Amino acid sequence: MTESFAAMIIDQDEAGRPNGRLREITLADLPDHPVLVEISHSSLNYKDGLAISGKGRIARRTPLIAGIDLAGVVVESQSPEWKAGDKVIVNGWGLSETESGAFTRFQRLKPEWLTPLPSTFSAEQAMAIGTAGYTAALAVLALEDWGNLIKARGDVLVTGAAGGVGSMAISLLSARGYRVVASTGRAGEHDYLRSLGAAECIDRSEFSAVSRPLQAERWSGAVDSVGSTMLANVLAQTSYGGAVAACGLAGGSDLPATVLPHILRGVALLGIDSVMAPPDKRQRAWDLLSGSLEAEKLASMTCVAPMRDLPVLAEEIVAGRVRGRVVIEIA
Repeated sequence: MTESFAAMIIDQDEAGRPNGRLREITLADLPDHPVLVEISHSSLNYKDGLAISGKGRIARRTPLIAGIDLAGVVVESQSPEWKAGDKVIVNGWGLSETESGAFTRFQRLKPEWLTPLPSTFSAEQAMAIGTAGYTAALAVLALEDWGNLIKARGDVLVTGAAGGVGSMAISLLSARGYRVVASTGRAGEHDYLRSLGAAECIDRSEFSAVSRPLQAERWSGAVDSVGSTMLANVLAQTSYGGAVAACGLAGGSDLPATVLPHILRGVALLGIDSVMAPPDKRQRAWDLLSGSLEAEKLASMTCVAPMRDLPVLAEEIVAGRVRGRVVIEIA
């Protein structure tokens, strides 16, 4: 196959700054991995926005194809684990960072990166979930595994609630019977968040200033995608024995906190990594999504856009103007 196809390539400009633009490539430009997949859908994540806009050095080498999520069909396979016609998804594994990623019609991939497309979802639905939903599922599982997320014990907080991870976390937690409080700086999104299952919406300004290291106990648990001062205040307000699952840094990578919530209240800070999570964790997350994510809520938080819109959408998601999830049509 010698025909060319479009791909979003991260490269450096004359000043050495990374940014993305659409180019025509062929199969000869792809890496030499054993499984060739034809990609039908991908998704837009905050990390994708940083990579394409050049506002974050996500790609650790250039040139590199951007995109951390994909859904598609195996075309050729040199691995006994996969055969032509298998429907697969990939989330993370260094795509768009150290490995060429998903914003391309075809990609060659390592067999261990692939997960079977769950029968409960179409390729478009799986990418509406994408890394955001898969990360939210990992966070919910971590909180439940910690063992102190008891329905009668108190509210569960979700920060960055109108974003992809936040939207998914609200939907999953409410479906599992928890009373969810959504924190957002976008007052216009309150109705949207309530439609996903939030019982209450509060302004993120409540967490904007560093306050006492121990505050009134408000949360039995929390999913935080913001970091920095927000996370420090959430930890200080978490109830005895509770836990906070941290999975993002939209507000910064620093943590201006003390050890007091941990040593006086037994509060746990649970780190959530979706990029290199092992296959068993991935399968648990997708099983949770298959059983707890309502199709109507998924549809309500999703829009679909063509790959040519990626440069504009990248700027929008970094600026915090994207609600929920954006599926990118590749084929």
